[in-house]
Amino acid sequence: MLSEAAPPAAAPALPPCDHAPRPYEGPSAEEVLALRRQFLSPSIFHYYQRPVMIVEGRGQWLWDEKGRRYLDGFGGIVTVSVGHCHPHVVAAAHRQNELLQHTTTIYLNPEIAQYAEALAARMPGELKVCYFVNSGSEANDLALLMARAATGNYDMIALRNGYHGGNASGMALTAHSNWKYNVPHAFGVHHALAPDPYRGPFVGAPDEAKKYADDVRGVIDYATSGRIAGFIAESIQGVGGTVVYPEGYLRRAYEHARGAGGVCIADEVQTGFGRLGTHYWGFETQGVLPDIVTMAKGIGNGIPLAAVVTTPAIAKALTQRIHFNTFGGNPVVCAQGKAVLEVIDREKLQENSQRVGGRLASGLRRLAEKHSLIGDVRGSGLMLGVELVTDRATKEPAKSETARVWERAKELGLLIGKGGFHGNVLRIKPPMCITAADADFIVEVLDLCLAEA
Repeated sequence: MLSEAAPPAAAPALPPCDHAPRPYEGPSAEEVLALRRQFLSPSIFHYYQRPVMIVEGRGQWLWDEKGRRYLDGFGGIVTVSVGHCHPHVVAAAHRQNELLQHTTTIYLNPEIAQYAEALAARMPGELKVCYFVNSGSEANDLALLMARAATGNYDMIALRNGYHGGNASGMALTAHSNWKYNVPHAFGVHHALAPDPYRGPFVGAPDEAKKYADDVRGVIDYATSGRIAGFIAESIQGVGGTVVYPEGYLRRAYEHARGAGGVCIADEVQTGFGRLGTHYWGFETQGVLPDIVTMAKGIGNGIPLAAVVTTPAIAKALTQRIHFNTFGGNPVVCAQGKAVLEVIDREKLQENSQRVGGRLASGLRRLAEKHSLIGDVRGSGLMLGVELVTDRATKEPAKSETARVWERAKELGLLIGKGGFHGNVLRIKPPMCITAADADFIVEVLDLCLAEA
C-alpha cells in the first residue's frame, strides 16, 4: 500500500470541503509506480518514502486514489495559482479545444493577440512586448538570447543559490550544484554572492544591501571584460529556500549592471501574478523596473505556458535572424492564460495572498517562538519558507529533522515542498485561493510535526 490510512484521531482536522471526488477506477498506485520504474527515466524522482498518487484536484484540495483529501500547500511547485480545475479556466480551455487546438504564429489568431494585450496591461513602464514559450527554462533561455542580441555583449551575471531552469542555459545561470550536471554549459556566466540576510557573509551589517550589490560590481570588474550582456535574478529565490533580499539590493545591483552596458532580467517564474500579496510582481517589492521579465508556472495554472516580456527596443534585437517557437502562443494555452488573469482580478487573489499569507506567516513566527528547530521564517504573501536548524547559533541545517517534518505533514493531510541547498527549508506556496482556516490548519499540522521531530 502506497497511500496511508486515515490520520490518527489526535491529528488536526482538515477544514471542510464541499467537493465530492469521483470514484477512481484506474490502475492502483503500485501499478503506476511499477510503470514509472519501467518506462520513465529514473531521474524523475517522486516525493515521499511512500509516494502519494494524486488523481483529482479542486481549488486548494487534492485527492488520492483512495479518496483521501490533502491540502495542497505547494501548488504543484508554485504552479497552481488560482486553484486546481478552476471552473472559469477549465471552461476557457474547453471552448478553445473544441474550436481550434493548434496553429502556429505564422497565422493570425485572436487568442494570442488578446492575451498578449491583457498581459502587457499588467506590466509597468515600457514592458509591453510579449513572446510566449512553454516553460520557465525556455523563457530564461530566450531572455539570455535577447540580452546578448540587444547589447552585443556576452557575459552574464547571476546569483549564487539561484535557480533558472534545467536546460543548458538555465543550468548555466543556476548556481546550485544539486541541479548542475558535469557537462559544458556555463560559458560566459558568472555568479555573484547570494544576498541572503540569514546565511550570507554580511548578515546584520548596516549597509548589507550595498555590500552584496558591490560584489556584482566586483564580478564585473574581475571576471568579465567590463562589459556585460545582463544581470538576472529571481525576485525571491525559490528553489534556493525562499531567500528574500535586503531592501535596496536589486536597485543597486541593477545600477552596476546597467553601468557595464547590461540589461536587467527579473525571473518572476515563482513570484509573479500577485502571489507576494503586496505587489503583483516580485521586482516591485524592491522598487526596480527590469528590462526583461520572465514568467511561467502560475501564469497558466498548470499548463505548459511561459512568457518573456520586454521593451520594444530589446524585442527588436531578435529580428536580426529568424526566431520561432512551434507551440509558444498556442491558442488553447493563451485562452487558459487569459482566464487565469481574469480569475486573479475577479476573485481578488492578490489581496487574498496578502491577507491569508500574513495570517499564515504570523502563525509560523509563533511556532518559531515555541520550537527551537525553526531558525528563520521568511517570505511574502503566499510564498513562505521555514528554515530548520539544529542550533540557532551555528545555523547547522536540520536535514533529517526537515525530512521527518515534511513526511509527517503528508501523513496528516498537508503537502508542502522543501528546498534550500541543504534541503532544510520547508517551502509553503499553496494556491492563492486558500482560506484563513486553511492557514490555521497548516500551522496546527506543523506545530505537531515540529513537536514530534
